[in-house]
Amino acid sequence: MSHFQFISTCEDNTKKFAKNLASHLNKNDIIVLSGDLGSGKTKFTEGILSYFSLENEISSPTFTIVNEYQKENLKLYHFDVYRLADVSEFYELGGEEYLENGICLIEWGELILEALPKDYVHITFSRDIKNENTRILDINTNINRWEDYFENIKY
Repeated sequence: MSHFQFISTCEDNTKKFAKNLASHLNKNDIIVLSGDLGSGKTKFTEGILSYFSLENEISSPTFTIVNEYQKENLKLYHFDVYRLADVSEFYELGGEEYLENGICLIEWGELILEALPKDYVHITFSRDIKNENTRILDINTNINRWEDYFENIKY
């Protein structure tokens, strides 16, 4: 497992980082987003969706568990699994099918890790206590192409 860190000084940095990352996503990529409320997960998702010109369609999936977006023949799924009682509810809603059919962004995904394949990117968002606009993104992955990407990206 490789670890990388990105420091975002504002919402626009977070969105730009995510938009650049989106340009390298493939159909079955999974990104798990962890962190407290207001730590930047939704801004990151906006950045991903902006790459696909879908940023105007974003809505929080808090009450629906998953929002589905489509751009040509690519599907993106934005999950918020915070309200699931346990991983069995993820299976009940057909979670595995989503994982096999599109790009998945999963907020609070640490709650369903046992349902995920072993290859995903896990980004943990935290606030910098010295600067309210700064976010620290701790990135972990065991996927070679993502290790290469994060090692070589120019922030």
